[in-house]
Amino acid sequence: MAREISSVGVIGLGTMGAGIAEVLARSGVSVVAVEIDDDGVRRGQGHLEHSTERAVSGGKLDADGRGELLGRIRYTTSLSELSDVDLVIEAIPENLEAKSDVFAELDKITGPDTIFVSNTSSLSITEIGVHTARPGKVVGMHFFNPAPILKLVEIVRTVVTEPGVITDVVAFAERLGKTPVVIGDRAGFIANALLFGYLNHAVRMYEQRYATREDLDAAMRFGCGYPMGPLALLDLIGLDTAYEILDTMYHQSRNRLHAPAPLLKQMITAGLLGRKTGQGFYAYDEPDSPTVTDAATKSTVDTAAPREVRKVGVVGTGTMATGIVEVFAKRGYEVILRARSAEKAAASVARVKKSLDKAVVKGKLSEEDAAAALGRISPAVEFDELADVDLVVEAVAEDLAVKQAVFAALDDVVKPGAVLATTTSSLPVIECAAATSRPSDVVGVHFFNPAPVMKLVEVVSTIATAPDVIATVDAVCAAVGKHPVHCGDRAGFIVNALLFPYLNDAVKMLEAHYAEADDIDTAMKVGCGLPMGPFELLDVVGLDVSLAIQRTLYNEFREEGFAPAPLLEHLVTAGRLGRKTGKGFKDYSAR
Repeated sequence: MAREISSVGVIGLGTMGAGIAEVLARSGVSVVAVEIDDDGVRRGQGHLEHSTERAVSGGKLDADGRGELLGRIRYTTSLSELSDVDLVIEAIPENLEAKSDVFAELDKITGPDTIFVSNTSSLSITEIGVHTARPGKVVGMHFFNPAPILKLVEIVRTVVTEPGVITDVVAFAERLGKTPVVIGDRAGFIANALLFGYLNHAVRMYEQRYATREDLDAAMRFGCGYPMGPLALLDLIGLDTAYEILDTMYHQSRNRLHAPAPLLKQMITAGLLGRKTGQGFYAYDEPDSPTVTDAATKSTVDTAAPREVRKVGVVGTGTMATGIVEVFAKRGYEVILRARSAEKAAASVARVKKSLDKAVVKGKLSEEDAAAALGRISPAVEFDELADVDLVVEAVAEDLAVKQAVFAALDDVVKPGAVLATTTSSLPVIECAAATSRPSDVVGVHFFNPAPVMKLVEVVSTIATAPDVIATVDAVCAAVGKHPVHCGDRAGFIVNALLFPYLNDAVKMLEAHYAEADDIDTAMKVGCGLPMGPFELLDVVGLDVSLAIQRTLYNEFREEGFAPAPLLEHLVTAGRLGRKTGKGFKDYSAR
């Protein structure tokens, strides 16, 4: 039977502490809110009044409810007023010495059964707990920002935390309407340990001028369905907070991927901390505002006049190829679909027709437009039939030798000035270009699956790609309703280079028995707002595909942290490839 917790102390009334106090008071808990001085109390009250006022204006709270909520919170500058509370939540800045001092002081003030909770997002609960005479009653309770909205709470136990305390705190979190996951004491816990490596990687890409901030953020929003891009998210979190979390993680893991990117330290020194100071990776109209005011940064590619594109060729008959054919045909382009046989070509056209018919049934396309789109598609078997196209998109298997053979054949027959594009997601574009006598006309155009739905296209330029070829692809993307982002020709481009190391880190976390797959998935979906957890996504992508991409990244960058997790390799060897085989990280055979 879980213990009844009716009164709680909250120490620190910054954004997080004030949000936690609001969550508690909203659930009927009496709160004693402590700040270091009167100015801190006034700021904390301001946070709470502003937040609850927004809740009223948004219809999520009425005026009477707001009055009752605020009435449950008592403010003080003295820790001694926490003597009778059942539980204390510390939410001061991420400084181990300061937190330890607070807990040591609480030890003298509170009763022996009072539970001590730290909201730290990165520091060791064990190291904090040893500064008390009751380390068994010390636990981590990591809320996510904004606390009144986000449901996830990571409950962090140490090797000496009493089981009864965990039971009490889990029940308390559920009473607050939160989704708790219980984990061990390790830097970053689940969500931050997976999230901040990904964010740091994005900073390094920006630092190296591999892609603009807008393209990095758009790639992850449109390519992965993330609610925010990595650099915009860092601005929201605060660059100083991110640096402290990464630094703590690095000192525990010694993983170079956790070492804060030098650019972070430079920006912090310059006072560019993100939204809270009005400027970080983006500039905002005022501190704490979400409104971006600075213009988009200049693209990493030169601007040039695009070439005219009226007729498009697509080489391939797989899911991606037929999806790309549909994209172009629906937007008015004449499309030649080249297959290895007449039967394969006919089957591909039939798949396009089936997809168009579905769009008609769903009311997304008229019967006339569907018929017109289908009428623009011409099946072909010989490469010669692509002779007069303005753009060719190669979408065959991810095998370099196969792709090079296609490009060599295209080079022989396609008219001069046509753009030759590959949809590869992992192979070097320059290797395809080298198979032709016109490398300046070759570019990567990486669509995302399903192509008719996903807005993102990664436009990959090699050291030889002509500026007007990039301009041509940009214009075509605009014409077919896609969002192009630009990057250089290196493994993973933007999306896969950021996504797959994160997925690999999740596998390593599971492999270490730190948390269960379902809890890790829950943490990332509920805590970070991601559309899928890492193991759900790996099973959808296919573990064999994921392993191949991870190996490509490791072979390109030779980063120890990119080495594929042994568990991933073992599952692939055992034939557990995800949904397509019925078993991966999860079992789908009985569903």
